[in-house]
Amino acid sequence: MRLIPGFCILLGIAFSGQSAATDIPVAAQVAQSQPIFVSVQLTGTVTSPSNSTLSTSTSGLVESIYVEEGAIVEAEAVLLELDAKLVELQLKNMQAKYKQEKIAMQDAERRRDEAKTLFAQKSFSKSSLHLLESEVAEKQAVLQQAAANMELQKQILSRHRLKAPFAGVVSKKYIEQGEWLAEGDGAFELVATKNLRADFYVAEDYFSKIKEDSLVQIWSNANRENFYQGHISAIVSVLDPVTRTFLLRVKIDKTSREIVPGMSVNALLQVPTGRHGIVVPKDALLRYPDGRVIVWTVSKNNEAWTVAERVVKTGESFGANVEVREGLTAGEQVVVRGNESLQNGQSVQLQLGKGQ
Repeated sequence: MRLIPGFCILLGIAFSGQSAATDIPVAAQVAQSQPIFVSVQLTGTVTSPSNSTLSTSTSGLVESIYVEEGAIVEAEAVLLELDAKLVELQLKNMQAKYKQEKIAMQDAERRRDEAKTLFAQKSFSKSSLHLLESEVAEKQAVLQQAAANMELQKQILSRHRLKAPFAGVVSKKYIEQGEWLAEGDGAFELVATKNLRADFYVAEDYFSKIKEDSLVQIWSNANRENFYQGHISAIVSVLDPVTRTFLLRVKIDKTSREIVPGMSVNALLQVPTGRHGIVVPKDALLRYPDGRVIVWTVSKNNEAWTVAERVVKTGESFGANVEVREGLTAGEQVVVRGNESLQNGQSVQLQLGKGQ
């Protein structure tokens, strides 16, 4: 049976339209030349910027304790008080003495001022006026001494209260109510829980390669799904002669209650290799059981976007990117989404990815 030519044309148009309608949508990104990093996995410990054993600066009997282990306190919060009854009585006595000396000085000033008026009227001798002025100066000195003694006693009284020097959590308590606390003896251990950092010991091979702007990604063993970004705050330029490692301190940018001092954490450190290479997203790679690694490139052919399989050789993997050492050049577009079931020469609907 012969086909009518007009019918053939219509049939061809129908099939052509069906093919265009079934083009697979894919997303692509451009392979770029950029610095290559090597990923180094580290294990370390979360540390606090402040970890202090608190003690009073005077001795005394513990009268009141206001916190227990686990208490979260703010800076300047009162943690305990020593018995201060005798000191309070001494302070009251000094306050009364100060008032007494102040009244005496005011009386001396009044008599001096009256003498000045009489001296101006030539009704008072100059020597007697000098005696009154000397008395005022003496009373002022005595008043200053009384004020200093009163302030000293206030400071002694304040030392009977132990305050938190910074905000944190009380991790240990060493004293109980009714016990004698000697000056310098530890009463509490206070640990700051803000601005945490992680300490890692890194092999000496990386000492000259790590820079303070190197990227660090941190996660805990307790929750491997939550990642935290960190910035290097210190590279200690002294190596342990036994382990041949150096201390790398990383400030954790944002933390949650899942990250606490003393916890074990892992980190992925991106160390620059000092060279450039072709880099593509990890999503662009397809790996086969026979060891092949491919990417799908996409290019425009006769107003249509088509894909082609490209076997590549990969290098370093860092972050969301992979180095491609062979099989790809900078500027080529690679499929990063929708590449699971493509065929060579297949037409696709192109959607540009980030950075396009």
